[in-house]
Amino acid sequence: MSDHTEVKMTELNYSKDRPKAENPVKVEDISLRDGHQSLFATRGRTEDMIPVAEMMDEVGFWAVETWGGATFDTMHRFLNEDPWERIRTLKRYFKKTPFSMLLRAQNLVGYRNYADDLAKAFVDRSCENGMDIFRTFDALNDYRNFETVVERIKANGKHFQGCICYTMTEPRMGGEVYNIDYYVNKAKALEEMGADTICIKDMAGLCAPYDVYQIVRALKENSKIPIHLHSHFTSGMSPMTHLKAIEAGVDIIDTCMSPYAYRTSHAAIEPLVMTLLGTNRDTGFDIKLLGNINEILEKEVMPKYAHLLDDSKMSIIDINVLLHQTPGGMLSNLVNQLREMDALDKIDEVYKELPRVRKDLGQVPLVTPTSQIVGIQTVNNVLFDDENERYKMITAQVKDLCYGLYGKTAVPINSEVQKKALKGYKRGEEPITCRPAEVLEPELEKAKEEIGDLAKDIDDVITYAIYPVTGKRFLKWKYGHEEAPPEVKPRTLEQVKKERELIKKAKAGQLVEKKKEDVPEKSENLRTFNVFIDDEYFEVGVDEQGESPVISYIEQLGQMPLQPVQPMQAPKAARPKKPAPAVVPPATPKPAKTEIVEEAVAAPPVAAPTEGTPLRAPMPGMIISFEKKVGDAVNQGETLVILEAMKMENALPAPASGTVKAINFNSGDSVAKNDILCVIG
Repeated sequence: MSDHTEVKMTELNYSKDRPKAENPVKVEDISLRDGHQSLFATRGRTEDMIPVAEMMDEVGFWAVETWGGATFDTMHRFLNEDPWERIRTLKRYFKKTPFSMLLRAQNLVGYRNYADDLAKAFVDRSCENGMDIFRTFDALNDYRNFETVVERIKANGKHFQGCICYTMTEPRMGGEVYNIDYYVNKAKALEEMGADTICIKDMAGLCAPYDVYQIVRALKENSKIPIHLHSHFTSGMSPMTHLKAIEAGVDIIDTCMSPYAYRTSHAAIEPLVMTLLGTNRDTGFDIKLLGNINEILEKEVMPKYAHLLDDSKMSIIDINVLLHQTPGGMLSNLVNQLREMDALDKIDEVYKELPRVRKDLGQVPLVTPTSQIVGIQTVNNVLFDDENERYKMITAQVKDLCYGLYGKTAVPINSEVQKKALKGYKRGEEPITCRPAEVLEPELEKAKEEIGDLAKDIDDVITYAIYPVTGKRFLKWKYGHEEAPPEVKPRTLEQVKKERELIKKAKAGQLVEKKKEDVPEKSENLRTFNVFIDDEYFEVGVDEQGESPVISYIEQLGQMPLQPVQPMQAPKAARPKKPAPAVVPPATPKPAKTEIVEEAVAAPPVAAPTEGTPLRAPMPGMIISFEKKVGDAVNQGETLVILEAMKMENALPAPASGTVKAINFNSGDSVAKNDILCVIG
């Protein structure tokens, strides 16, 4: 009898007290981390997790993912929430179910490798605050970046889950790089490191059903520890991939509650429960309990985040992900970046350039942070390169990657690109081959000195150490040194309902009450004019009374190609009287669609002195630092500003030699494209 053969039962029971399966599939729910990270930019608030927490604790999940990934960044940056407090709060409601987090190995919950002392402190504090399972991955599958954090996970007696980031260079698994041997060898390395479980991390939904069957079978044959499958829904394949993995003997599957499922998120748990009902892989979950949880999420939680959902597509799948391999969240960020730069028409060029950049940078898997590194560099190439030069604007993170600060790539980096990236690189022009963190100076004590009394405990210090600019701003909000802006404050369901009602009235034309006014009779002074606006023209009647012309009527006559307006001629013969149209208020511009992005709202442009050479922002982003101050001398081409765009840092060179006359922004300020950052005179 195969693993999915139905068990003979007189009656299938939907509730939890049905006969236990011989080998039930274990399930980790990831709604409270990856679900909302995938669908609405990790904007889910702790207060909206509490209403379902105790019910979810009763389901019987193997674990619940509550932290890690982008949550740390987004919570302190956009939600004015302390990330550490979320673990402690939710632990009061989940009494039985272990907590899981996504740990980016030596990247921790940031976008670069951090020093060993900071990495150790972060893991220790995560354990102390209540984390149980550490799903640990490295963007390059370089397990040297695991060594420091794994030692602390084990020392704290916690569960180390080692990940293999799944990626391809061919339409299906295979080729010279990412083949079955690659994944088997990675699994063996993880087991030797002491992994308690091994996770196949399919971050873009690329893993085909028959490929996952081969991988799971091979890993089960070569490893003695449980195998866990994490596969996004993006391409639409994951439910089929789940079933083939279950047939192959996978032990644990990741799913989401249905309101947080599908699109770029994950497959829903409920169809899987019903599919396996009565088989010897039956989850044992109570489908009615799941339904009750979903009702709360659907009615009381999701309406608050509807404005963040991407409803621009009818389809819930993106088959293009199989071509460009970019995870859905990163793709939406790239689209938004192009839109803000008035270059959305270049999206097809980005798609074409992306695989070239990925190949140049060593065929890296596209997962945080390498997806951002490759994606933003691709945008830079498309926007700033010309026929004479490629890689004209190289991000700091690409330089770090070429130096070896992220680890060893699957295939060598293009030597010409590497040489160009490392020209003048502050750490040296010769790439390293050692474990990346070995060249990093300790960070924790320095962070303590810099943040001073603003940090009240070690958790505050770690927040600042990982995110110096936004972390410091958050601590000022947290302790009342600065008032948090309105955009980071939570919205209530009542506020959402009022907004929806206003939108409904606006669409029905009921938002502004129309005034009824008496229309005066036209006099013999009436004159008519043609008024041209873009590609439309209107006939306007002007009735001059005394010294002031009075507009009598406006009639739209039609559309035509815009022609030059001729000098005004004498008025035509009087026309027959026409009824004046009803007064209609001006059309309200349609609000721009909210994108799933990780950037703050740009500050309004700042005026600059008229004399001197301005340095303008080539793209929207956030000021990390100015390398010079007012009065300093600067040479043309010397780095003047560090601008963060989509989490990647760009060193902006001085456009001329001279003296810095003005600096118009501060560290942490958000800027729009073409804002004048500073002036050189």
